Amino acid sequence: MKMKKINRRQFLGQASCAGLGYMTFMNTLLNLKAINAAAISNASVSDCSGYKAIICILQAGGNDSFNTLMPYDQPRYDDYAATRSTLALDRNLIRPITLDGVDPQDPSYLYAVHPSMADVQTLFDNKKLAFLSNIGTKIKNLTTKQMLNDGTDLPLGLFSHSDQIQQWQTGIPSARASKGWGGRMADIIRSCNSNQDISMSISLSGTNLFQSGVHTTPYVIDREDGSIGIFNYSGHENPNLQDQMKNVAIDGMLSQTYADIFEQTYIDVINDSEDAHVQFAEALSQSVVFDPAMFPDSDLGQSLEMIARTIDVQSQLGAQRQIFFVVSGGWDHHDGVLDLQQIMLGDVSASLGGLSQALEQIGAQDDVLTMTISEFGRTLTSNGNGSDHAWGGNVMVMGGENLINGGKIYGDYPAILLDTDIEEGRGRGVLIPQLSTDEYFAEVAKWFGVSALDLPIILPNIGEFYDVNSSSQPIGFIKT
Repeated sequence: MKMKKINRRQFLGQASCAGLGYMTFMNTLLNLKAINAAAISNASVSDCSGYKAIICILQAGGNDSFNTLMPYDQPRYDDYAATRSTLALDRNLIRPITLDGVDPQDPSYLYAVHPSMADVQTLFDNKKLAFLSNIGTKIKNLTTKQMLNDGTDLPLGLFSHSDQIQQWQTGIPSARASKGWGGRMADIIRSCNSNQDISMSISLSGTNLFQSGVHTTPYVIDREDGSIGIFNYSGHENPNLQDQMKNVAIDGMLSQTYADIFEQTYIDVINDSEDAHVQFAEALSQSVVFDPAMFPDSDLGQSLEMIARTIDVQSQLGAQRQIFFVVSGGWDHHDGVLDLQQIMLGDVSASLGGLSQALEQIGAQDDVLTMTISEFGRTLTSNGNGSDHAWGGNVMVMGGENLINGGKIYGDYPAILLDTDIEEGRGRGVLIPQLSTDEYFAEVAKWFGVSALDLPIILPNIGEFYDVNSSSQPIGFIKT
């Protein structure tokens, strides 16, 4: 559903406050001395070579990802069908994928994706997409049922939407944090960008936890119009008398010097935001115009198109590093999962396919890593017409052939079977994750230019899963 309301552009608009990129005045004004701010100030020099961007897509609500990726060989499919019952997809409809470097006749490595995910099937087979299987928030590197049976070292608020959606964005599974791992990463490497007026972090879904840092906050843009600025202020063609009067009033307000430090700071924020809006809008006016058929006409499709257009003008924006964030909502399918996923997974697949084409058109396919996150997986068993909150699930990463080791499934895909003495989970198919979100995020951060020694600043729990002094990647889906 498209939500385009006039109140998003009234007076100060979306960009006037949320659009300000770097809010260092907050530390001076309020003398904020957070512990992580001190750590960031002592961070190592980042690798700023070459342009790099991250696109993070949050499937809010908890995607039933074992109907996104499922076994295809007959014996394991039969186990899947028996366990998933009314949620099982017809084997004649699901789309088989070919794992890179694996004998396609080996039944241990036969998998398929959802029937609506034709583009994902193609991207995977062309080694431009990979899956991370049975991944989730973890505090300790434990894989036995002990964590579920006696509650040892469980993430805070496991199975809770509010806690798990927070932890996937903060990278801190043991506490409710106010800063995101994307924001902490931007804090560390913010000097990579020559233009400090526009944040490294650009959101298509409003302000968010993932991109919130100590020194940085997301620059919010619109999926259709890009940067918005103050509604009908300056640059508006043929302004009517009312708009002319408003422009004069705003000019007068912004040009004043105020004795009150809070009033002056507020005006400085507005001025900086409007300056950033002008720069962004001017750069975006020079971006490529993609074929309208390339992206689906959906919120996600149009958001990814706007991201591709922004990447196309990254040099005009003075950006060596950019972090994009977009929310794809509505995945809490306690009911109607089959019908809803047919539409929604099809949209995700087509949107990723369009993004891949667009990035290739502008020559950025090996510079942009697209990643999906979702607050948890869902129960393997049916509640009748849907599935309920669980733990481990599957996510996707996408990039050019020179960027990712595509065509692979990372992590051990679990047995979709409930009547054996397996250690993956308990009753109803709640799977204890094998891979941790820390490993996932750490590999992305290292590629983005964060020093291995600075990983604990971004991900305080990383030492439980990965030796930051190691020469190997935490998981291995990114080429080195």
